[in-house]
Amino acid sequence: MAEEETLDKKQKPVKKPTGLGRGLNSLFGEIQREEPISHESTEQDVDSIETEALDGLRSIAISSIRPNPDQPRQHFDNEALDELADSMKQRGVIQPIVVRPHGKNYQIVAGERRWRAAQRARLHHVPAIVRQLNDEETLEIAIVENVQRRDLNAIEEAEAYVKLSQDFGHSQAKLAELVGKSRSHVANIMRLLDLPGPVQDLVGKDKLSMGHARALINAPNPEELSKQAVKQGLSVRDIEKLVRKALGGSKTKKPSFASNVSETDADIRAVESHLGDLLGLKVKIQSSGTTGAGAMTIEYGNLDQLDLICQRLTGEKI
Repeated sequence: MAEEETLDKKQKPVKKPTGLGRGLNSLFGEIQREEPISHESTEQDVDSIETEALDGLRSIAISSIRPNPDQPRQHFDNEALDELADSMKQRGVIQPIVVRPHGKNYQIVAGERRWRAAQRARLHHVPAIVRQLNDEETLEIAIVENVQRRDLNAIEEAEAYVKLSQDFGHSQAKLAELVGKSRSHVANIMRLLDLPGPVQDLVGKDKLSMGHARALINAPNPEELSKQAVKQGLSVRDIEKLVRKALGGSKTKKPSFASNVSETDADIRAVESHLGDLLGLKVKIQSSGTTGAGAMTIEYGNLDQLDLICQRLTGEKI
């Protein structure tokens, strides 16, 4: 009887995790199953682990960990790091970082912000999950983790996509599948790198939104308009009007459409664009035009994207 119960437990199916794109679990395994190392581990045990580079959860000296130069996220808020460091002084590092063996040391795959905060908290060791990963897998995980937490600005996200595309031959379709976004979202993000450097800097510093940046792509004078947008606090709609004016107004490719679209319709299209950028999915809004009532449709390509929508609507932390 005991044997049958044991067998049943072994055969019990494991629930498939859901999340954004392929998800972190599918990229580096089920981390919640890892057992922490014993605090009684000897120095000889640690040397043996480092030599064999086995996967698992362990405590690693901060001095043995190095950041990844290809980390997509380049901007770290100092005030937020200080707040996290204060929390670590009280409670320690609650969530392990992810590293991979790199020479005699370890290289961060995910969790550089936690590693930086741990240094500020003057901690000597941090919990870390060690994984055997190549350069492509390392970059994929770093991108997925940052996109899930929405830690990347639009320019950092675009640069990460371009690097995966150039270095490892990822198509836009594959990139979209990886991060659980639409292909159009990936394409629009990557187009931001066509903007002049000063405009990209404003987006990277969150002085301009992705919507502003997209409106500036076809402008003949993007730098001038970007400075004007920041100085005057212009909306995306304001920028679009200025761009149309700069292009010659009636000389644009679709003058008849531009002249017939009402202000209300234009505002609705702007909202569609903003929500589409936020979710990375196609959003369609239909309005009666008289009562103000209408319906909004969000298209998704798979259950992971539906899960993402539900998390955004409920405010659940990803």
